[in-house]
Amino acid sequence: MKSKTADKLATVVFYIIATGFILLLMLFVGYIIYQGRDRLNLHFITSAPTFMKEGGGIGPQLFNSLYLVFLSMLITVPIGLSAGIYLAEYAKPGRITNMVRFCIEALASLPSIVIGLFGLLVFVTMTGWGYTLFSGALAVAVLNLPVITRISEDAIRNVPQTVKEASLALGATHWQTIYRVILPTALPGLVTGLIMTSGRVFGEAAALLYTAGMSSPNLNFHDLNPFHARSPLNPFRPAETLAVYIWKVNSEGLAPDSRQIADGASSILIISVFLFNIISRFLGRVLNVRFSGSKN
Repeated sequence: MKSKTADKLATVVFYIIATGFILLLMLFVGYIIYQGRDRLNLHFITSAPTFMKEGGGIGPQLFNSLYLVFLSMLITVPIGLSAGIYLAEYAKPGRITNMVRFCIEALASLPSIVIGLFGLLVFVTMTGWGYTLFSGALAVAVLNLPVITRISEDAIRNVPQTVKEASLALGATHWQTIYRVILPTALPGLVTGLIMTSGRVFGEAAALLYTAGMSSPNLNFHDLNPFHARSPLNPFRPAETLAVYIWKVNSEGLAPDSRQIADGASSILIISVFLFNIISRFLGRVLNVRFSGSKN
């Protein structure tokens, strides 16, 4: 009787804690969106900022953030996926494997500001590139590499051993089993983790202050040549992202409506991060049904 009462009491406590977290998140997100509700329009999203004038938008900064996500994932995914395959399929217990795991854990625990300072020394100063979008992408890639490695390793390890054994029994080599059987089976978990990691990149600011810079040239969106200075596709140009712009507007306060700009940009940022998470969940379920036939 006492054990049943304790079980019910623990269940109630856990439900209260979970409800509290949900309410806290709803209040936090609702407050940010409510404060920036007046700027949730197409003009604000697509127009460029105006220096010391009212009515500026966040178009270039939003594009820079999306382009940064693309470049960083282009760098991180092949390396992180390869590391995950090595740890899950090839690494044997021993000193080398333990050292690799220790380095991954140490890298994952580094603050983003430290990654930014490292990027300033290596990707900005030593390379001679200066503050560029590519320098920021490399810094963010270093920040997310251990996360994607963990995601890849866990997704591959969660593939049932019977699937691997069946492929090997049919005469497939180890590598053929990996890229024709294991990776497609692990794809739902991989895609979910990668998109959620992209959302983390979208909201990153500290590492980009020292690498991508706090300014952006006047972009000519009709010029798609990546070698032109004002082309939006040029990775070797300064690129102020949305999260950095929010910090800059709040700290400088040069625009008469700086508070409204910051509130609107924060609303767009939080909505974008939520969209990344929703899309990752949706794609994960679709791919899970597609490859496993399970609807759970």
